[in-house]
Amino acid sequence: MATVRFRRASISDLPGMVALLADDDLGRRREQLGPPPHPNYEIAFNAIARDSNQLLAVAEQDGELAGCLQLSFIPGLSHVGLWRGQIESVRVASKFRGSGLGKKFFEWAIEACRQRGCGMVQLTTDKSRADALRFYQSLGFTASHEGMKLTLA
Repeated sequence: MATVRFRRASISDLPGMVALLADDDLGRRREQLGPPPHPNYEIAFNAIARDSNQLLAVAEQDGELAGCLQLSFIPGLSHVGLWRGQIESVRVASKFRGSGLGKKFFEWAIEACRQRGCGMVQLTTDKSRADALRFYQSLGFTASHEGMKLTLA
């Protein structure tokens, strides 16, 4: 039986996390693997690590980096001051997809949001990621809003 562990990411995980983010059609077009990794990755990692309302997490299976995600804990005034957990930058290594690891990772992340007092968990996914959309729906997420983005760079 596989040994699975979820934990806060460390800076030594960064190259593997960037590789995970680049491990699909969309990621290959927007990530820069290096070597060495683009310096902005380390700058971003350190900024996230210093923010108490952020958590970069990794999944390990049998000691191998198998997934990553970012949790943001967002305070809000609406819904009577409801805190939200935002899950982003989710990747499971291609060799582990379909194994149930992603579901376990999400259960762990949702529980982390619950422990932080969040009353809602939300995420965004690219419309072209049909498999991801089906996966999120299987976990109980609903497409209740239309998301919009404005690229500034």
